Formats: sequence, C-alpha cells, structure tokens
Amino acid sequence: MTLKFGAFMAPFHGLGENPSATFWRNMELIEWLDVLGIDEAWVGEHHSGGWSLISSPELFLAAAAERTRQIKLGTGVVSLPYHHPLTAAGRIVQLHHQSRGRAMFGMGAGVSPADASMMGIAPSDQRRMMAESLDALVGLIQGSDPVTRKTDWFELRDASLQLRPYPNQPLDMVVASAGSERGMRLAGKYGLQALTFAGRPGMQDPPLAALWQAAEDEAAKHGQTVDRKDWRVTVCVHIAESRKEALDQVRPGMSRWYQEYVRDTFGAPATLPAGQEADAALETGSVIIGSPEEAVEAIQRKLDESGGFGTLLVNTHDWASREDIKRSFELLARYVVPEFNGALDGPRASQRWVAENRSGFQAQAREAAQAAAPAK
Repeated sequence: MTLKFGAFMAPFHGLGENPSATFWRNMELIEWLDVLGIDEAWVGEHHSGGWSLISSPELFLAAAAERTRQIKLGTGVVSLPYHHPLTAAGRIVQLHHQSRGRAMFGMGAGVSPADASMMGIAPSDQRRMMAESLDALVGLIQGSDPVTRKTDWFELRDASLQLRPYPNQPLDMVVASAGSERGMRLAGKYGLQALTFAGRPGMQDPPLAALWQAAEDEAAKHGQTVDRKDWRVTVCVHIAESRKEALDQVRPGMSRWYQEYVRDTFGAPATLPAGQEADAALETGSVIIGSPEEAVEAIQRKLDESGGFGTLLVNTHDWASREDIKRSFELLARYVVPEFNGALDGPRASQRWVAENRSGFQAQAREAAQAAAPAK
C-alpha cells in the first residue's frame, strides 16, 4: 500500500496579523501544494477564538478549486451539529461539481465549546447530534430514496438532493476522530472513511492501532467494511535541512501557539515546558521535526505502530515563517513522499542494474570504439 500526503489546515494564525492577509497566505499555500504534487488539502470551520478565522470551508475551497489543477480539497471539518443536513449536503455536492470531483466531505461534531455555546448547543449533545446528522447525510448523498427523519433539532420530509455527486468521481465522506473511538466507530458503522488526529502536542491519545480496531469492530457489527487505504492520520510535521535548523524555525511559533491558544484561550493545562514545547513534543514522538531522512524514519514508525494507513496529513500551523513552511513542504515533496509512493523504485533499480553491469558495458564500449577506429 502506497502512502499519500496532504495538509490539514485549521488554519491557525496568531493574533496581530491582518485577517485578510491570512486568507491570502492560506490560499497561496494550497496553490504551492498543488504545484508540488501533494495529494490533498483540508480546511476547517471555526467561529470563535481569534486564531482560526475561516467560518465556511466550502466557500474558501470553492476559490481554491479555481486556482489549482489536481489537488483534492476537503472540509476539515464541517461541524455537523451547526448545520441542517440538507443544506450541508447541498453545499458539499455543489462544491464537488465546481471542483470537477476533487471535493471531499470531512465531518465532525465540533471541538470548540465556545462555537457551540453561541449557537445554544450543549456540548453534551454534540456527538449525539453529529450521529443523527451523519445518518441523514449518508441517505441523502449515497442513497437513492427520499429521506425522512425527525429529531429535536432538524426535520427532513421526503428530502432528496437535486444534484448527485459529480459523475464518475465518488464523493469521499470522511468522519473525523479527535483522539477517541467515537468517530472511528461512526466511520465503521456506515463504512465511511476516517480521519484521525494523532500526535497532538501535550495530549495523550490512544494507540492508533486500537483506534483502527474500533472502526473494524463496528463495521463488522453493521455488515460494513473499512479499508486502511481510506484512513487519514494527521500529525504536526516540519522539515528543514537538519533537526537543529527545523527546531530553531518552529520553537518560538510553537511556544506562542501553545501558550496563547491552547493554554490562555481554551484553558488546556500546560503540560509542555514554556519555551521548549517543540523539543518536549519531539521527545515524546507527538510531532515530526527534523531532516527529510528523520521524517522518513518517523513516518515509517507511525505506519508500523498503527498497522498502516493510506494518507499522512501534515497538521499545518503558523509555527515557522511563511518561507520556511513552504520550504518544509518542498522538502517533503522532493525527499519524503517518493520514499512512500514507489516513485524511486524505477530509478533505484536502474542505477543498481547499471552499476552491477558496468564492467560489461565498458568492455562493449571499448570494443565498439576499437572496431570503429580507422585501420592503420
């Protein structure tokens, strides 16, 4: 199984930058990923907190689709309790058409209590609401019959979509799992794809292998199947020519993100030492920071520990400068991706064959030269 690569962009930007400029930088980065041949880019939905300003990933990705050629574009994620299922399904199917089949529907319960509070949604209801919405969305997008559902927060009466997904390009429906089995079990229940947030700095997550087992167990209960090639795993990655250079590039930005956003904005306990967050996270393996060679080794460990997955998504933060982030993705595309997608198999085999037979080739060349030389 070859490994695909993508970027998962909340996106995060520290307070103090012109908000309009952050949209431009996010769009420019997706365009750069498309040039590099990166497979996917995901953009999230946020309504509070000041650090993530995209409230409509579909609107942003519609613009990205016009500026790119091949990269697939996913909502990372649409928070289902915030939307009526019919309108959520209609928007993503429209995006699927506008992008000529490159759109992906990432779905979650919503991770911000502040967002839910502004909409009058109790955090204790969010996962139930997500499950109810997901059940309706599967029927609307994948089914052929009208959908009728009634809950305490939405109703569907013989509902159906005017548009089906773009022809001959199945619409990926992907359930997000933030370090728990709930999302994985929902993906398994409906035979959908899964996206797991792994390696969150300062947080303890269940082993990836256990999360996948939960998806398989739930799929078996409901007569469904899930495939590891459709499993996406996110991890924070930053690459430079050396580990020291990579750490130097991300250390101040990661510290600011961790102290001002994780701790001061959302009140999470600060379990990483101030000023050394990147170093501590690297020691625990929750981030990948280093040279291309070290990134290859770390990704292989993730694959071995999990049993395998289909796509690695780089959880993209504003920890480094714009130029260093773009350079990190360039190094990823040039030196890391080919180690996992088979692109180097042919060149390496050809080099070995020539090296192993070079004496014979040289002898043939000498004989040919002698035969072509004019007689004396």
